[in-house]
Amino acid sequence: MESLVGLARSIQVRFIEHGRTFATAESCTGGLVSHVLTEVSGSSAYYVGGVVSYSDRLKRSLLGVREATLARHGAVSAQTAVAMAEGARSQLGADVAVAVTGIAGPKGGTPDKPVGLTYVAVADARGHDVRRFNWTADRTGNKLLSAAAALELVLERLESERTTG
Repeated sequence: MESLVGLARSIQVRFIEHGRTFATAESCTGGLVSHVLTEVSGSSAYYVGGVVSYSDRLKRSLLGVREATLARHGAVSAQTAVAMAEGARSQLGADVAVAVTGIAGPKGGTPDKPVGLTYVAVADARGHDVRRFNWTADRTGNKLLSAAAALELVLERLESERTTG
């Protein structure tokens, strides 16, 4: 958990430094990313909030994920992760948003989508980036790894913005 809080500190410094806001949309992590962000004092200066959308109904109603996306690709997919990130950014009025969707386990996996499969997406004014992961830890481990991947992708996106813009 300490390493996650360290990532959250780095994110906070960058967002405050640039006067930008941040939001989260989480499914399989159940609010862990939001929790870690708010473990750092002063996070209210940039973190506007998040949505834990464990059900498809909330992915649709709160984040604007289209029914067609869920029907065609499923809740655990790159397309849904991107739609969740874009929806959080739009609905929560943030400059940048990250989304996590996956199968934490130990149940719920299929041959096509095994336990540990996770997608993380980040969206900003330049567009989006999405990554696929296949974790092999237990439920808690998969959640921790997914939260770390989300925070690392945000930092990577911010760094790429600095080097290209």
